[in-house]
Amino acid sequence: MVKKQFKAESKRLLDLMINSIYTHKEIFLRELISNASDAIDKLYYKALTDNSLGFDQAKCEIKISFDKDTRMLKVSDTGIGMTQEELEGNLGVIAKSGSLNFKKENEQQDGYEIIGQFGVGFYSAFMVADVVTVISRALGSEEAYRWESQGVEGYTIEPCTKETVGTEVILQIKENTEDENYDQFLDEFNLRTLIKKHSDFIRCPIKMNVTKTEQKPKEEGAEQQFEYYTEEEIINSMVPIWKKNKNELTAEDYEKFYAEKHYGFDKPLKYAHVNAEGTVSYRAIIFIPEKMPYDFYTKEYEKGLELYSNGVLIMNKCAELVPDYFSFVKGVVDSEDLSLNISREMLQHDRQLKIIAKNIKSKIKSELENLLKNEREKYVEFFEVFGRQLKYGVYSDFGSNKEVLQDLLMFYSSKEKKPVTLAEYVARMPEEQKYIYYASGESVERIEKLPQTELVADKGYEILYFTDDVDEFAIKMLMAYKEKEFKSVSSGDLGLAKEGEEDKAAETEEQQGNKELFAYMTSVLTDKVQAVKASQRLKSHPVCLSSGGEISIEMEKVLNAMPYNNQKVKADKVLEINVNHAVYQALQDAFAQDKDKLKLYTELLYNQALLIEGLPLDDPVEFTNNICKIMR
Repeated sequence: MVKKQFKAESKRLLDLMINSIYTHKEIFLRELISNASDAIDKLYYKALTDNSLGFDQAKCEIKISFDKDTRMLKVSDTGIGMTQEELEGNLGVIAKSGSLNFKKENEQQDGYEIIGQFGVGFYSAFMVADVVTVISRALGSEEAYRWESQGVEGYTIEPCTKETVGTEVILQIKENTEDENYDQFLDEFNLRTLIKKHSDFIRCPIKMNVTKTEQKPKEEGAEQQFEYYTEEEIINSMVPIWKKNKNELTAEDYEKFYAEKHYGFDKPLKYAHVNAEGTVSYRAIIFIPEKMPYDFYTKEYEKGLELYSNGVLIMNKCAELVPDYFSFVKGVVDSEDLSLNISREMLQHDRQLKIIAKNIKSKIKSELENLLKNEREKYVEFFEVFGRQLKYGVYSDFGSNKEVLQDLLMFYSSKEKKPVTLAEYVARMPEEQKYIYYASGESVERIEKLPQTELVADKGYEILYFTDDVDEFAIKMLMAYKEKEFKSVSSGDLGLAKEGEEDKAAETEEQQGNKELFAYMTSVLTDKVQAVKASQRLKSHPVCLSSGGEISIEMEKVLNAMPYNNQKVKADKVLEINVNHAVYQALQDAFAQDKDKLKLYTELLYNQALLIEGLPLDDPVEFTNNICKIMR
């Protein structure tokens, strides 16, 4: 037995492999299983051109075994094995990949793919092991060889015996330290979890002896006894659901997969199975959940789809695959065309990923459109849960996504008494109607009582009710839909022209005739309103507030309710008085006879308008005292 040194500046390079490339130590098991899978695939390729090999795919397997007492973990396979020269060439030269060379020398056939390409995954074993031993017997050879290394100091190779073709990788697991728990890699449950997490869809069976429990017959008066034994079990699923034909699968299969992946405790509202071929080929299954995750609007929530490369998990949550406004979507993407970095934990560059993400985004949108068109009730159910997220998508990124999302939006309709789309609203608009009218408030019930809706409703125009805090912000970013601008019923100018010259003249005379009255009332409400004026929108109510400028009254409420907002936002408010209401005559009388009473009336009407809008009173005590004055 001769000890040899690693080639190619071994100490520094191997130290880099062990300590710097991989983020999580658990990755070593994924790498060793992937190498074992490659070895079996290589044997399969050889058998395609050499019938004399007698290849039996049913006998292909990877075995995981461990011994807590000796701290031994073994990964063995029935693959092609390695000669002495291959052991030296593949394991003695860091970053030389036998799998990559094999891929270059052999054309891919029958949909199989060799996973390894960098030749560094094997060295991840040194992250958890003091000693790594490889025993291998190559196809067509009667001899076997043992390769062994303790890390950067080098390795040894010597002849040994092995009854079957294949490779065993034996790790002497490190002792625990204050910072690291290496016992976890000798624990049955944890090993099983890691195999399911990273290697569940390796194409050949991964077997491990697992502990089983059996109840013994219970004798009268005695405690229940249990018998424990071990049994070999296949841990991985092998064929992922996304690689099966759609016509082989039922809705129950997709729901079972959804549950197994712990995407949620609900059932998927809708799912889509994608098999795309082109510049970048990939398979995917995407789910639209029925219910919102409990942590959806918290910083702990992580968006993203599971990303696989040839059935091997690369990223548990690949955020780049879905935009924020579709962050509720769950699922998996598997592609053979991804350019991975050396550790296979992240992407080397994102050109392929951007193509996949663009296609996934389009697919999600089309699925939602189909749901809206063909299963309206289900879409309304979906929108009640996730509609706010779509509205945030319209508002965010300076409205760059509004074209994608505008046809998916829904708002409650004053006419239909249910949620409608913008397209449906516009289709029903009378020819003379210029704007899409909306009213904002905390609930449908409160909006229906708003005085500002009277004139628009009397015209027979439909009003959209905005009850989410993001609604007006989204609409401000949307600006228009199919060339129809949005107009709040609280806007200073409703765009409802008077029918004749007589009406216009009466409106001007009304305002001018009360100029001094309204000027006095405005002076009473200094810094609270921009003006007091005769209302053209009120029918039965005595007073209301309207707004001008970019900030509406509802937006003022939302912005001032935000935490850490030290600067109070104010909308430009106008107090509107109904000159056809009995209150107006009381204002005129007070203006002529008692200015103190007019001041009292003005403050009461202003506070009344604030209450109608759901705004806080500046001084509730003063308001109640003023009511008492009126009563006296």
